[in-house]
Amino acid sequence: MSNLFDISGHVVVITGGTGVLGSCIAGYLAKQKAKVVILGRRVDEGNKIVEEITAEGGEAIFLTCDVLDIDSVQACCDEIIDRYGHVDALLNAAGGNMPGAVIAPDKTFFDLDIDHFRKVLDLNLTGTVIPTQVFLKPMAEAGKGAIVNFSSMSAFRPLTRVLGYSAAKAGISNFTAYMAAEVAKKFTSGIRVNAIAPGFFLTNQNRSLLTNPDGSLTERGKDVIRQTPFQRFGKPEELCGTIHYLVSEASAFVTGTVAVVDGGFNVYSM
Repeated sequence: MSNLFDISGHVVVITGGTGVLGSCIAGYLAKQKAKVVILGRRVDEGNKIVEEITAEGGEAIFLTCDVLDIDSVQACCDEIIDRYGHVDALLNAAGGNMPGAVIAPDKTFFDLDIDHFRKVLDLNLTGTVIPTQVFLKPMAEAGKGAIVNFSSMSAFRPLTRVLGYSAAKAGISNFTAYMAAEVAKKFTSGIRVNAIAPGFFLTNQNRSLLTNPDGSLTERGKDVIRQTPFQRFGKPEELCGTIHYLVSEASAFVTGTVAVVDGGFNVYSM
């Protein structure tokens, strides 16, 4: 049997690829000989990641993209098809949060900023739907491909504070299940749609919520570690194995799943 995990030559598109998690995954996949396409809005950071990947012998390009603008996403898709001829995998890693969609301990639901709430839903959920709609087309034409969405622990349980983010990520898990059946029934079983649900990893978005300026844990950070049997935050590279599995033929009969990578956070209760 051939190597089920062989993704050499695969064209993998990563939205939100300039983030802490996305950039780490991009570097890993490039080392596995995939052709990585990083989509994002931060040009300098995107170009820096590409330079780092190519310096180590990998292949990567960066394209400026707004995942909420279907024309922007389509233009990127067209450029990728012109360059490579096909797309093998899409990782929908774009997302984020906004202060007004977070309810602090000294605030209540009535303090929710509806405009920020809408923007968080848009960035995380619509920002996954639009790239999926665009990049699914060349996959459907080729009869094969893999889509991996980014869910969250907050999709499984209503974590305090992050109301908008939780609603969006719950939507992504539901969207993943819906699309898995939709694609298989109406197009081909050669296309898989799954999601990954990271536990708590320190990123630029949550660092101030979980740690103090001196690196010590905030009260919320302590709560997270207390709830995580592994007693630590995840390391970005610890997502790479699961991603590799989901974009490779090793997961050929896997679709509609949400793969949890959380150090036990979601299964632990006191």
